[in-house]
Amino acid sequence: MSLSRRALLIAAPGLALVSRAAFADTQADPLMGERAIGNPNAKLVVQEWYSMTCTHCARFSQVVFPEVKAKLIDTGRIRYVFQDYPLDQVALMACMVARALPTERYVPFVESLLASQDRWAFAQGVDPKAELQKMAALAGMSSETFQHTINDEALSKAIIAKQDAASKKYGIDSTPSFLFGSTLFSGEMDYATFAQKVAAAGG
Repeated sequence: MSLSRRALLIAAPGLALVSRAAFADTQADPLMGERAIGNPNAKLVVQEWYSMTCTHCARFSQVVFPEVKAKLIDTGRIRYVFQDYPLDQVALMACMVARALPTERYVPFVESLLASQDRWAFAQGVDPKAELQKMAALAGMSSETFQHTINDEALSKAIIAKQDAASKKYGIDSTPSFLFGSTLFSGEMDYATFAQKVAAAGG
């Protein structure tokens, strides 16, 4: 991620930031805890870096991921970890809201946002923040909690710091990007390709 993009995410117009109690590190912050599904003891962990406003991520979520979940996650072959990689201001706001929901609502909320990008993120004349608040309300988030969350400076900085760390450690610079154990793949793929990469990585 470039410094200009990082600065855009930290201090973009329209996202006023206020502080909450800072944590010593992201692991101590429950909002930054791992968001994953599948057998914790699976032979292989697959990580996906995605952005809420990435159309490629949306297609993968709707077309390929259901088969991945049914055949590889639910059967215990892999554990699947969701990693935030917001590409813009709107995506950052959305992933902040997703992380502030109860853990069990995270994946359904993310899938709902990815499936409805055209309505809440990209539609002409639509205020993404207002639409996001409506969807958060459907997921059980109060208006007060929503406003607190999108103005949470510590959370936004923690997400960006983790994103930067992934870029430096794995060379991730686009979404979706997948790590099959220690093998990185960036870009869309069909289920057959995904399954082949799982098998090649020992899953």
